[in-house]
Amino acid sequence: MSSQRHTQAIGEEAVASQDEVDALLDEYVIDREDHVNAPAYVIRPDDVQNVLSTLKNEAGFDHLSCLTAQEYGDRYESIYHLTSYDDRTREVSIVVPAAKDDPRSQTAVPVYETANWHEREAYDLVGIEYDEHPDMRRILLPETWQGHPLSMDYDQNRPQIVSLRENTSLLDSKTETENDDTLYINIGPHHPATHGVLHLKTHLDGEQVADVEPDIGYLHRCEEQMAQQGTYRHQIIPYSDRWDYTANMPNEWAVARAIEDLVDVDVPEYAQVLRTMSVELGRMLGHFLALGTFALDVYGDFTAIFQYAMRDREKVQNILEDLTGQRMMFYYFRVGGVVWDIPEPREEFFEKVRDFMDDIPPTLEEYHDLMTNNEIFQKRTVNTGVLPHDVAKDYGVTGPVARGSGVDYDLRRDDPYGYYPELDWNVVTEDTCDNFARVLVRMREVEESARIVEQCVDLLQDWPEDDRTLQANVPRTLRPENDKEIYRAVEIAKGELGVYIRSDGTDSPARFKIRSPCYHNLSALPIMSNGEYLPDLIASLGSLDIVLGSVDR
Repeated sequence: MSSQRHTQAIGEEAVASQDEVDALLDEYVIDREDHVNAPAYVIRPDDVQNVLSTLKNEAGFDHLSCLTAQEYGDRYESIYHLTSYDDRTREVSIVVPAAKDDPRSQTAVPVYETANWHEREAYDLVGIEYDEHPDMRRILLPETWQGHPLSMDYDQNRPQIVSLRENTSLLDSKTETENDDTLYINIGPHHPATHGVLHLKTHLDGEQVADVEPDIGYLHRCEEQMAQQGTYRHQIIPYSDRWDYTANMPNEWAVARAIEDLVDVDVPEYAQVLRTMSVELGRMLGHFLALGTFALDVYGDFTAIFQYAMRDREKVQNILEDLTGQRMMFYYFRVGGVVWDIPEPREEFFEKVRDFMDDIPPTLEEYHDLMTNNEIFQKRTVNTGVLPHDVAKDYGVTGPVARGSGVDYDLRRDDPYGYYPELDWNVVTEDTCDNFARVLVRMREVEESARIVEQCVDLLQDWPEDDRTLQANVPRTLRPENDKEIYRAVEIAKGELGVYIRSDGTDSPARFKIRSPCYHNLSALPIMSNGEYLPDLIASLGSLDIVLGSVDR
């Protein structure tokens, strides 16, 4: 693979070995665990900030990838999944137990800003409170909700009364005056510019955004609990197609990878090539839609670029429908491989794919003529929605949003899986950190996806017929041993999609946690928008390319 990593300058940050990490944490560790993906250190609830600060500043763990909260029979538990933007293969888990009768833990927000939304969700759904958290409120459910749905004693039949309360305060009392000219407006939850049922509580000072708070949870569907009620072998992967439903083929790989590593299943090489080809087509599905809807957001171009994007998206869907039999909810992956091979006649399918790949360069030229070379588009996107490199990291941003801020991070290369290490492709970054950069990244990533698909087609066409194994020999029923834990992630069109699984010896997970890239990327919207004009807020939101099915889960 020619995509050699472009090393970012990280100042004086150290990159510690495992022995050095052990020494750094020695005074804080009260127990050790071995998760499948990483060593796990158990610490006291009041040592969270000290431990995380040490790991971030002295060991180079600058990426809080995920926080998993759960309840056991005798305790509550928070697991901080840490890694490094500069070396994704280095992982560590920090396990923080909390008392059963009073589940409290110190907040991690002063160390990682992305912990803000993480911990609010853990409080909302599980019931753990995080001391010193700047905004310890529910995030998915209404404030008047009674109980915590993922706690063991939650009564699912209990009636809930959700009251409608007026907005009583425009801005924080410290900035509110008698002659305050600020204006509160609701953007969404039913508005085409919010890309789904998203509510933006927006405070304006004239035409400038004084404050904006994303209000989510309108599309929360209890996907984690649904996955916990399904079986590993067949019933969990189909749910993943419903998360980011605009580019959902890569979602299936996130679930399959976690389960396969949990039960130690090796996927045949031929199936890896099929997987790699299919998810890159799925990535193109997402990027075409992102470009078309973004143009619609920033200068209302429905007749040209939006319909061009939908035209090209339809071409990809035709190919994937031939491959999978489905047009949207594909369910092509199986634990241990894929469901079936290239459709017959094979040469006809390969020719169809190659014809579309040949059209990619002129197609993107059309996009550049209509978008990036358009003066109105440039005025709306250049130097708006600026997300600096270090701020992007602090918010746990990934995918094109992070790479548009110069963060050279892509799990296909940095935590290799599938057939990616054998192929020739490049990770795309831009360093201007604005809305325009994020558009350029997606356009260039379409080119790289086309390169990957072309190479996969060449491999599949020449693959010996007697060696076309589609699935490993996987038992009909999968029962991982009790209390195994794993966190695995893949690179989808929106960024890092992670899955945590804890087994309990049955054929269904005891805990299933989804790490959504859209959730993290959306959390950075206020820092991108405050102080900018209202139209810039709409452009910044569009540049994040969120899908509410992925945000809320």
